[in-house]
Amino acid sequence: MRRWLILVLFSLGLAGCSNVFFYPYREHVQTPERLGLKYEDVYFNAGDGTRLHGWFLPATGRALGTILFLHGNAENVSTHIMSVRWLPERGFNVFLLDYRGYGASAGKPTLAGVQDDVESALKMLIARPDVDANRLVMFGQSLGGAISIYNVAHSPYRRHIRALVVESAFSGYRSITREKLGDFWLTWPFQYPLSWTIADDYSPSRAVAAISPIPLLIIHGDQDPIVPVHHGQRLFELAREPKQLWIVPGGGHIQAFQRQSYRDRFVEYLTKALSNPSSG
Repeated sequence: MRRWLILVLFSLGLAGCSNVFFYPYREHVQTPERLGLKYEDVYFNAGDGTRLHGWFLPATGRALGTILFLHGNAENVSTHIMSVRWLPERGFNVFLLDYRGYGASAGKPTLAGVQDDVESALKMLIARPDVDANRLVMFGQSLGGAISIYNVAHSPYRRHIRALVVESAFSGYRSITREKLGDFWLTWPFQYPLSWTIADDYSPSRAVAAISPIPLLIIHGDQDPIVPVHHGQRLFELAREPKQLWIVPGGGHIQAFQRQSYRDRFVEYLTKALSNPSSG
């Protein structure tokens, strides 16, 4: 028993770095074509030369704007496409980015690396002739929400971003690690010392105030079992205006847009944000 406990703690110690947040999957299990969606495979290089991949879904008819979608920590765009498959028919281009090491993107994911990926995706979208560079929205779910908060706060391209939307995002890498360690009896006594091995350089809670004056929408289910709702509430408290917080009654993790009422409300929010003068 003692040897087993030492082995578990040693393994946790080795995992005590930012890479523990990434669970990539290489194979695409779904395609936009199978879902009846038009799309383009897009390949481009990150700033450090890493070859990246994503799917560009063109809007049906004239585009109201373009959404850069950042998915959560597991799998790849082929599973997360279900969260945004409905947006092209509502008038939005959508670009789904696979971070380095995910899907068809080369490399291995790190927190610094994925920031480079997002920055490079923005640069690529701004240069596309079929994209209005001044009508961009960033939408991140779960880990993607945490990544997007830091990126929009610091991006040299932030003047192109008309709104940031995050769903089920955690407020800090260290804080969510501590909570998850506290959920398991074996690791509960070590939640504080082990969480301090997690780098918090890209913490959303430290960056979120700098989003302003870009409009920020935070969405969180009040029954989220993975990232509890207090994370969304904390981010909202720290953010500056203009900001909105939508708490989804009975909602779980990244489940808001399973409901038609939230899809309609989301489109209304984006349409209004895109009609306002650029505030980045």
